[in-house]
Amino acid sequence: MFGFLFKSRRRRRLVAQPFPDAWETVVQHNVQHWAFLDDDEQRRLRDLIKIFVAEKTWEFCGGLTESDEAKVTVAAQACLLTLNLDVNDYPNVTSIILYPSGYFADDEEEIGEDGFIVVERSARLGEAHTYGPVVLAWDEVKRSGRRPTDGTNLVYHEFAHKLDMLAGDADGFPELPDRAAYERWREVMRHEYQRLCDRADRGQRTLLDPYGCENAAEFFAVAVECFF
Repeated sequence: MFGFLFKSRRRRRLVAQPFPDAWETVVQHNVQHWAFLDDDEQRRLRDLIKIFVAEKTWEFCGGLTESDEAKVTVAAQACLLTLNLDVNDYPNVTSIILYPSGYFADDEEEIGEDGFIVVERSARLGEAHTYGPVVLAWDEVKRSGRRPTDGTNLVYHEFAHKLDMLAGDADGFPELPDRAAYERWREVMRHEYQRLCDRADRGQRTLLDPYGCENAAEFFAVAVECFF
């Protein structure tokens, strides 16, 4: 109870503070979707950005210098996804890790035929962990934020996974209001997922990124990218 009251008071103080002019410049330059919002939407998004930047833990790795530009650019895009949702503060995101560009990470460990543990490394631009951080490549964050019409966006993709994970594991089923909504979601998703896979298998161009054929979770994430 006391924790909730403390958080509410802290957020009221954050929202009451003016939105820095430097942040406004960052959003206008790095988040082109900002221009598509009306005055009320921009006002509400500014409030969400202030809360997100203040409450999340930020880690800058690989020689990347900590900056408000990076924090605000990520926060604006992440919060745009939740602007009209009841859950708009990503309670399952405690930290964001930023690298200057693509990075290498270990894949899941496997036991080889000889009994030894095999760990493979792969190049990545971002990832979202169910009970951990969101990891992002800063150069790709900027690129996709400045190009709003190409159908791909790293922040939207990874934070779509975190919205998906609010209902449990990433499975392409975010939190929905009732059983009927889940049933309708399942029906539409199965049909569209299969259609994407069929077209991709035939080498046809698709509206959604063919990477969505990996599984239902990736299908949901690329659909969110394309929608916005």
